Amino acid sequence: MTAQLIDGNALAKQIRGEVAQRVAALAARGRQPGLAVILVGDDPASQVYVKHKVADCESVGMRSILERYPASLSEADLLARLQALNADPTVHGILVQMPLPKHIHPQRVIETISTAKDVDGYSVQSAGDLVCGLPGFRPCTPYGCMKLIETTGVDLKGKHAVVIGRSNTVGKPMALLLLQANATVTVCHSGTPDLGAHTRQADVVVAAVGRRNVLTAGMVKPGAIVIDVGMNKKDDGKLCGDVDFDGVKEVAGWITPVPGGVGPMTRAMLLVNTLESAERDAT
Repeated sequence: MTAQLIDGNALAKQIRGEVAQRVAALAARGRQPGLAVILVGDDPASQVYVKHKVADCESVGMRSILERYPASLSEADLLARLQALNADPTVHGILVQMPLPKHIHPQRVIETISTAKDVDGYSVQSAGDLVCGLPGFRPCTPYGCMKLIETTGVDLKGKHAVVIGRSNTVGKPMALLLLQANATVTVCHSGTPDLGAHTRQADVVVAAVGRRNVLTAGMVKPGAIVIDVGMNKKDDGKLCGDVDFDGVKEVAGWITPVPGGVGPMTRAMLLVNTLESAERDAT
């Protein structure tokens, strides 16, 4: 049995099309969603990510505001700029690209962003809303993972899901979203003995630890849904995920590739969050 590929590029394209229609509807009412993206320093990977996010905005008719600052920017100046963007009615989402220079405290930056514009869903308030099942912004990567799982047509009610990883940005919110879908959820991490004992029982596995081959074929239940959030490099420099793709695809029922799986969906859900912020503002 060879797993069906869950095409993140195709789904992201579909979602961007839907977003573009809703953006056009807002524009007809004289409102254009706006996303402010702030890049501090010259991290090469961050520059690529920011370039894609700006292009995504333009592709759906959103206004993008890209602000670049040198790594020497003080924390106080960055926080002051965020406060100004909070007060700008034409800005509906604010994203500060991570990582930041060492002298800037990331959580302090995140908490300065207005909850109404926290389209990354990283603030303590957004996390609390998710825990309590209240409306709010969902972190883009786990939000995208849920959309990818939906395409399989599998009802998660009563299914056993294993999340490998416990980060605040992916692992924890992923587990909460799966719980909201009525799955029974196990969170595994570096302190979990015999990881395979858990994953072999799972109908859904989400691997999000940033380590190659953390999930291999012998650790997967036949027919399971496997979502690979990892982004690593092989010895030859090519991108790969946390999952041994070639081996696991012969056991799983559905699997996401790397690249072309979760990555495009993370960016697509950023657009969705920004659009929803603008729509709320327009009511």
